[in-house]
Amino acid sequence: MDTKLTLKLDESVIVKAKEYAKNHQTSLSRLVENYLQQITRGTPETLPLTPLVRSLSGVLDLPADFDAKKDYTDHLAEKYR
Repeated sequence: MDTKLTLKLDESVIVKAKEYAKNHQTSLSRLVENYLQQITRGTPETLPLTPLVRSLSGVLDLPADFDAKKDYTDHLAEKYR
């Protein structure tokens, strides 16, 4: 059952949010509802992947022992040597 909710927000936020909703082919109400569902769930949820991100998944073939944190640390150490 849908229930009406009135919110007071800065006008510039509303304008940007409406444009965002339009660009993503949804309503502002649906955006707010989805956001509230996300933050009120008991467990942290990740946002759904966009088609672009899904298409990039698996593009890189990394070794099983690849340590991204160590690799980045080594990169920074070399860069700022």
